[in-house]
Amino acid sequence: MKYGFLFGGAVGVLFAALLAGCDKFEDLPNEVEVEADNGFITLEEVAQLLSTVPLGRDQVAEVQEGSTASAGNGYDEEYRMRDLFSAPGTGVGADPSTKASAYSRPLRELLREAAEARFATKSATGDASAWLDSLAASDVQIYWPGAENWDGSQLPVITYDPGDGAERNEGYELLPDGSVKKLMVDEQMSLERPLWVVNRNSDADYKSLELQRREDPNWGNGGGDILVTKADEELQTLVLRSFKAHRQYDSWFSGGSEIMVRLGSVEHFKATTEAEMRQYVPSITDFMIVVRRSQVGETLPFNAVLVSEWSRQLISVAFCMTEDDGGTQSQWAASATVKYNSKSYGIDVQIPINSRDDIVWRGALSHDYIQKYSGQSVRFGDVELVLELI
Repeated sequence: MKYGFLFGGAVGVLFAALLAGCDKFEDLPNEVEVEADNGFITLEEVAQLLSTVPLGRDQVAEVQEGSTASAGNGYDEEYRMRDLFSAPGTGVGADPSTKASAYSRPLRELLREAAEARFATKSATGDASAWLDSLAASDVQIYWPGAENWDGSQLPVITYDPGDGAERNEGYELLPDGSVKKLMVDEQMSLERPLWVVNRNSDADYKSLELQRREDPNWGNGGGDILVTKADEELQTLVLRSFKAHRQYDSWFSGGSEIMVRLGSVEHFKATTEAEMRQYVPSITDFMIVVRRSQVGETLPFNAVLVSEWSRQLISVAFCMTEDDGGTQSQWAASATVKYNSKSYGIDVQIPINSRDDIVWRGALSHDYIQKYSGQSVRFGDVELVLELI
């Protein structure tokens, strides 16, 4: 992405079936079979192993620190296993070398002891070290909704993402005497007490808007005013001032929504001859907005630049918002429209999209439309945007 501005202002596996209305479970078995064949890690076995660890305040505080650090870096409240093993307490997007906190007994040591004990039983096959190495290299993580609200003493209930859009699952309640109780878990419980969900990371490969701002001082801190430093008065700047999501797109076990915002345009288009016109190629603005579940319905300030140099000859842009669910990567064949020699021409734009993504909104946005509603809140599907031309 190209910017020429100065920002200002402050800115595993589910049990076979659940009987309808049944909230009772058998006691947690003393031994859980753990398989390490081919390094395959299931979410259920990780949750079960975590439920046998003698968690104390320090270990829970470690998970809280990692989760809240991720949230502060523009991601969900998540603590990846790769960080748990390599740099305890580090959140997504953080530099492990900057980690100043020290833990006398980090959670990785307790997990290693628990895994070694399990693999020493006759029912287990494989090697504890190989299994732990696979876990540390996987995309498994602990998701803790509302981690910042922990009271500093209550132990968590541990569950896992059962998949298939389920909204309830079994969980393991850690009791002060060291015993474990099975119970049913739903989203309401996550609002009332500490709850860890073992799921898979889906956003760490993307650089959050927050991290992009820190790398480039011109991005500012969100909110406030933007000072356009270009002297060309014919060029405008299209800015996404704020964003509000009205719904979540996945089961709560998966965490918040990762909204991919992509816009295809032709910047600084001022062609006066056919030769000049052929020199222009479309550019794609591409960034991720993470909307935590607690932020649904909340207006989030962004001040993210969508088009840095919008000339009067650029008639429309191709705009797409998707909720990232992975799958096979393909492209949306769209076009940006420019005016040359008093005629309109479409310039092809290939915008990346995944086969399992939820389409939030996509289509063409004309300059006239954006100008008409500049600075106003406009509904695009299940989100509201404030777009402004400066």
